[in-house]
Amino acid sequence: MMTLSQTMAADISALLRARNPLLWIVTREEARVEGYLVEAAAAAGYVPLMWDVAQGVTDIAGKSCDFGDPDPGSQLRYIEGRGYGRQRGVWIMRDLAPWLSGSIGITTCRQLRNLARKLPSLPRDSAQAIIVLSTSAEVPPELQGHATVIDWPMPDREEIASILDATIGSLPAEMKEAALKDGRDSAIDAALGLMGEEAAACYAKSLVQSRCIDARSVSQEKRRVISRERVLEWFEPLPGGLDSVGGLENLKAWLVARKAAYSPEARDYGLPPPKGALLVGIAGCGKSLTAKAVATAWNVPLLRLDLGALKSKFVGDSEGNLRRALRVVEAIGRCVLWVDEIEKSLAGATGGGADGGVSMDQLGALLSWMQERPGEAFVLATANDVSALPPELLRKGRFDEVWFVDVPTRTERAQILVASLNRFGRFLLFEGLNEILDATEGFTGVEVAELVPTALYSGFGDGQREITPNDLLLAARDVVPLTKTAAAKVEALRAWGLGRARQATKQEAVAALSTVRAVDL
Repeated sequence: MMTLSQTMAADISALLRARNPLLWIVTREEARVEGYLVEAAAAAGYVPLMWDVAQGVTDIAGKSCDFGDPDPGSQLRYIEGRGYGRQRGVWIMRDLAPWLSGSIGITTCRQLRNLARKLPSLPRDSAQAIIVLSTSAEVPPELQGHATVIDWPMPDREEIASILDATIGSLPAEMKEAALKDGRDSAIDAALGLMGEEAAACYAKSLVQSRCIDARSVSQEKRRVISRERVLEWFEPLPGGLDSVGGLENLKAWLVARKAAYSPEARDYGLPPPKGALLVGIAGCGKSLTAKAVATAWNVPLLRLDLGALKSKFVGDSEGNLRRALRVVEAIGRCVLWVDEIEKSLAGATGGGADGGVSMDQLGALLSWMQERPGEAFVLATANDVSALPPELLRKGRFDEVWFVDVPTRTERAQILVASLNRFGRFLLFEGLNEILDATEGFTGVEVAELVPTALYSGFGDGQREITPNDLLLAARDVVPLTKTAAAKVEALRAWGLGRARQATKQEAVAALSTVRAVDL
């Protein structure tokens, strides 16, 4: 099976044979991509030559070709002259993009535009083509009608596997057998989402530190690299997984069933991987907590996409940042992509925001990716204000399901209170549990959980004594819940969720709870 990069190289070879004069390759992996471009040029019958502003023109071995001044204008004139009775050539230009922008680049841009118009008319036996390597997809407007823009893919699983094999192949014989501590598949999975050079560096670092390729070590290094990119945040999954989320039984059962879709049996059956879910509901009721918990339950990385943080004051940068983030997600493969409070990030797409159309462009790019995306990333988005959501985001095909998350039921409030007590190392005998549950009617999950630290402050201030049920009851009576302070908004949200979304909570009559020991709940 061909890797994504090999497929791209075959496409470039076809473009060269079709006499496309100017290719604009978007990549940050200069060395890796150049290897594929050399293969593509050779397959099309072209001789590849490299140019950068420091070395001038070199052959594929790095040997200098004395073609005069390395100035870009001089090199473009030289390329034009090569088209008369000389060999077919592909010019891979590493540093040309910065020389094409602004007033300083107007002459070079015009030279390249004239050359792009002229090259297709040269005789076939002396055809010339130019490939510009750039980290940005922003082609000068004057060249957009001439340049074919190609966004080079990150290494896929097969390419990462070849990097791993090359790393192990270079080891001494006595180290090869013990090199794969956690198995070959685990080592490959750990490096997915990294650029080729980064994957090789992570493998090498792990070998230096532990004399084997430790998947956990590589994953930690990947976390650092992804954080450095500033387009995604890597979050630690919630310890305990879905068991640490009180209530939401319908939602949790659905998520457990969707995990089975990633199994080999499901792939053999032809079951598609789940796309994702949208959690809409009242703030503080466990939507974000569920995103963290499902990553633990599925044993996959948790990545947070902050659309607002991707916005830039420079034209085109916002969309470029989003595309780069989504490419990383695709390369990583199986993961949970958490988009928190998505309605705030996309507010300008529906409300006529004064952001120059950036939110609208981001929405279009995100919707297209969600509909057509490859890979096994599970998108879990949360929203508090459904009225601010674009209608096209809610239709089937974007998400597998839309869930409504309401305030916890009586049983769920007891579970949340127990979880909060356990988190602070408290296991108390509750004679007054029913009274506390009565007092917390209409509380959000966060409001229930915060009763415990409030009670701890009271106990500490009163001679550092242990907290009692009365402390929790007094803390509850001091809280004005969100369902009262924003009653109209909460009721409107509930009215929308009724019939438009699946209910995350199992609505059931709950008998009065008698004396219960917290650890047993």
